[in-house]
Order: sequence, then C-alpha cells, then structure tokens
Amino acid sequence: MLSIVVAVGLNNAIGKENGLLWRLPNDLKHFRSITEGHTIIMGRKTFESIGRILPNRRHIVLTRNRDFHFEGVVTASSVREVQDLVSNEDENFVIGGGEIYKQFLPFVRRIYMTEVEIEVDADTFFPEIDRSKWKVIAEKPGVLDEKNTIPHRFITLECI
Repeated sequence: MLSIVVAVGLNNAIGKENGLLWRLPNDLKHFRSITEGHTIIMGRKTFESIGRILPNRRHIVLTRNRDFHFEGVVTASSVREVQDLVSNEDENFVIGGGEIYKQFLPFVRRIYMTEVEIEVDADTFFPEIDRSKWKVIAEKPGVLDEKNTIPHRFITLECI
C-alpha cells in the first residue's frame, strides 16, 4: 500500500527553496514513528534537502537524472517502477516533494497529514484533494510547548 506523509500550512504550503517552512519537533517525531522500518519514496530534490540516509528506512528516489547515485539509495525513473519495487511491502511512504505527491496521489490509500496552523510564503504546495473522497480515521492535536510553538494537529485520512 502506498501512503503519503506530509505537513501542510493553511495554504497547503509544504516548502520554500527546497527547505522546510517551520520548526516543529513534534512533527519530526511523528514522521519518524510512522516511517521507521518502512520504505520512503521521494524526489531527488527532497533527498538532497535531507542530505543523508534516514536510519531504519529503505530509500527510493524518483529522478529523471540518470547520473544520480547515492550509496544506500535505490533510484527509479517512473511511478510504475517505484510501484514494482514496493509491491511486496505492506505500507510505503511518499514523503515529497510537491510534484512527487501529485504523481503518486492517484495511487495512495492513506495520507498522514500534519496540519500546521500557519500561513507562510512558499514555492511548493501539496496538491488539493477532494475531501469528499477521503475520511478521517484518526485525529490528534499537537502539544504546544517551548519547542513546538505553532498550533498543529495530526490527522490520518483514508481513501473511501
């Protein structure tokens, strides 16, 4: 099964200049708890913005750049190729960026979304989804403290 993990601002913003828009340690912990032990799928720019292999996860990078190689990373050149690579696994996670989310959205069964209550200037956005085709199966407010100062909530959506 393909799932998406994403943190979005009020205007569906997810990034700017290949970087994150806010610092929210709660969301990073949430991301880690969901994806550890699974395959994560991302575009080359997202991988380059992370800059390293995340522990305890298999990495697949979707890229048209045939010269891209990084030790410990599997590369693929199409959504279909990625689907073939993960067909025997129970749940795999698409983690960005914007164009990658758009390409995979028709094949995704679940979205783990952190809704961050902030409107920010961005150049990368999560694609609009038809909420009538998704149901919320889990919802949890994010805890605010000195390190997590932006209101947020974690929701899990499942395709109807």
